[in-house]
Amino acid sequence: MSATNKLRNKLQRVRGRAKESIGRVTGDRKLESRGVGDQFKADVKDIGETAKDVIRGRRGRRGRRI
Repeated sequence: MSATNKLRNKLQRVRGRAKESIGRVTGDRKLESRGVGDQFKADVKDIGETAKDVIRGRRGRRGRRI
């Protein structure tokens, strides 16, 4: 389930970047800030997923045991 959550976080980050870019191009500051917020939420969730992996003893990003 952790891989699914990580994928969702990446998709949320991509959607946030898209919202931010569209908001910047169109001059919609509200949309731009929502995009930044979505990216921030995805980053926080990703940190949580990494913490769960560390607690469960899974391998780190470089394949080393954490």
